[in-house]
Amino acid sequence: MGKSRDLTLDWQRARQDTPGCETVLHFNNAGAALMPQSVLDAVVGHLQLEAQMGGYEAAAQQVEAVERVYDAVATLLGCQRQEVALIENATRAWDMGFYSIPLKKGDRILTGVSEYGSNFIAFLQVARKTGATIEVIPNDEFGQISIPKLRQAIDQRVKLIAITHVATNGGLVNPAVDVGNVAKDAGILYLLDACQSVGQMPIDVNEIGCDMLSATGRKYLRGPRGTGFLYVREEVIEQLEPPFLDMQAAEWLSRDTFKIRADARRFENWETNYAGKIGLGVAVDYALNWGLAAIEHRIRHLANRLRDQLSDIDGVKVQDLGQKKCGIVSFTVAGKEPSEIKQLLSEKKINLSVSAAQGTRLDMDARGLASVLRASVHYYNTEAEVERFSTTLASLV
Repeated sequence: MGKSRDLTLDWQRARQDTPGCETVLHFNNAGAALMPQSVLDAVVGHLQLEAQMGGYEAAAQQVEAVERVYDAVATLLGCQRQEVALIENATRAWDMGFYSIPLKKGDRILTGVSEYGSNFIAFLQVARKTGATIEVIPNDEFGQISIPKLRQAIDQRVKLIAITHVATNGGLVNPAVDVGNVAKDAGILYLLDACQSVGQMPIDVNEIGCDMLSATGRKYLRGPRGTGFLYVREEVIEQLEPPFLDMQAAEWLSRDTFKIRADARRFENWETNYAGKIGLGVAVDYALNWGLAAIEHRIRHLANRLRDQLSDIDGVKVQDLGQKKCGIVSFTVAGKEPSEIKQLLSEKKINLSVSAAQGTRLDMDARGLASVLRASVHYYNTEAEVERFSTTLASLV
């Protein structure tokens, strides 16, 4: 038998590395996690370098640190560095992938009930312009995308399967690998929004089978805001022309000719936040040093504990769907508006967020929910914080 993995994680050291743990109980990691000191130092250090010697000069001096980010992300996702584009946020990364697909009248886009609002708006815009159609695959009995229904929907007109891995409004983890198997069998492009999953669980793009994947730095990776990335499988890069180009994405060969880059950096643009990029690379390396399996184990332990405690409070209803659940815990409080509860907890130095219907309208409308409270834990949170959160909430309802 093989040696079992050690999934223990030194959360005390993680808290020592995280200055914000001293001032706030932070259960808003699905919004933006607390940065570790090493990430903060990397970002501020590069900004100081820019102030001392100039932005272009600082970038030239830090080429190795910037290039390191591509290697770090490639290691995180199990891909090659030439398949990685660094983009200013997950939404724009997703957009660059989606809008590069040459859709036309009659083409079909398949998605899920829990698809993120910004993505669905993009579907609607492209459908209106091209005549393509959007078709929503029903949920299974667990509230996740139904794989049998997805298989039944496949025909020659389906040009894209695009789903959100972890829903923004709860703990649902969609079966991304099973979706990938359907896409692979049918030879259909597969775009995965992994904004909420990257950083809180192991992600292997080859296991998942996606052709494109978008993610952010600010959430579970604990990087700075304004950072993200797009993975594009090498075999499909040449099929995808970005919706806009500049001198980073393409080379101007003569007055009337240009050549688009052959690697995933065709989806980037020239001007960028170098301090943020470097901070992102440090954040990814920091997560890799802990180990994503250990991170997931710790997060799921805390989230399950939180769900159990919330379920014991009169008037509180946990709203999470899915056979597999992650570190996001959604709930409602009878007779109380989520925004009111959020404000009351904020006054006690407890952070969480409110997820409104616009973020996942199909799912929320189907369940008759206008908004839910969203508490999202990370590995640097503690059992004592879960207890404090639950006790404080119980005193407010």
